[in-house]
Amino acid sequence: MSSSSPVTLRALAAAAGVSVGTVSRALKNQPGLSEQTRGEILRKADELGYDVLRLRAGKPKRVLFLLNRCHASLRENPFYSVVLHGVEEVCREESVSLGLLSVGAGDPVAAWIKRQDPEALVAAGFFDAQTIAEFRATELPLVLVDHASPGLFCVNDDNFRGAWLATTHLLQQGRQRIAMISGPEAHHSVRLRARGYRKALFDAGRPADPDLEIVLDPSVDYATAAAEAMQRLLDMPQRPDAVFAYNDETAIHAMAHCQSRGLVIPADMAFVGYDDIASAAHCRPSLSTIRVDKEALGRTAVRRLLQGDPGQGDLLLPVDLIERESSRSTA
Repeated sequence: MSSSSPVTLRALAAAAGVSVGTVSRALKNQPGLSEQTRGEILRKADELGYDVLRLRAGKPKRVLFLLNRCHASLRENPFYSVVLHGVEEVCREESVSLGLLSVGAGDPVAAWIKRQDPEALVAAGFFDAQTIAEFRATELPLVLVDHASPGLFCVNDDNFRGAWLATTHLLQQGRQRIAMISGPEAHHSVRLRARGYRKALFDAGRPADPDLEIVLDPSVDYATAAAEAMQRLLDMPQRPDAVFAYNDETAIHAMAHCQSRGLVIPADMAFVGYDDIASAAHCRPSLSTIRVDKEALGRTAVRRLLQGDPGQGDLLLPVDLIERESSRSTA
């Protein structure tokens, strides 16, 4: 191997026939490995000329928070801005520097990350497979929040159960035709929420009607997409009497559209959203929703990084149904 091509952690792991996480633990002298495995990895590192000083000992001192620009700016995003606040709290407590980087498809992601010189990464929200591959290629400890990818440690709320709770609540209120307004199922959380919605209907002996599942149009602005989705439901020969929206912003825009058409909420149309953003409690009528501890998502992710190599796996945080005016029975 020429000196112009330094051995990467991933290449060392492949040569040793173990995972990147195992190599990291061996070189940092962390517990959980046999002395034989540790010794074999160290011998392979010496053989290949891997610079063991490249792995910084102890907890990371610089964490970079990554967000996809498709989620809009943090100032305008009522979900990920709160997740970031949770990350920031822990970093402040632990005297860890925190950086922020938003990226999109086609950006020189690896170069931008290198410029900030972080020691660990927290990536929040949806990222395509290529972008996640670029994150992993940096060989920095990485935790995903509100997303999932094989081989990484991922922190999520219990999306499936949350959607099940929301839909079951509407059923218990006597609603007969419950629609779902959703986003693209390429998103991990959206896909699970759709499954939870269908499972609740199945459990109640109500076969899911594909016509009642509307996906937002990604080519128009959010408010317009939600209004158009709601109008499609209102135009049905037998329109629904309730809507589970995959997030609160969608629910709030859809409710406003119903009100502009003269419908009374919840008498004519009940709503449950998801996330419990701040505006859910203050819109009129107030919005029933699934409460997600957004700060806890951020805190949990960064604490996992500060413990050392995060490894891989999935951690689900619990959710709660918050009943407000938009879904209460009018009987």
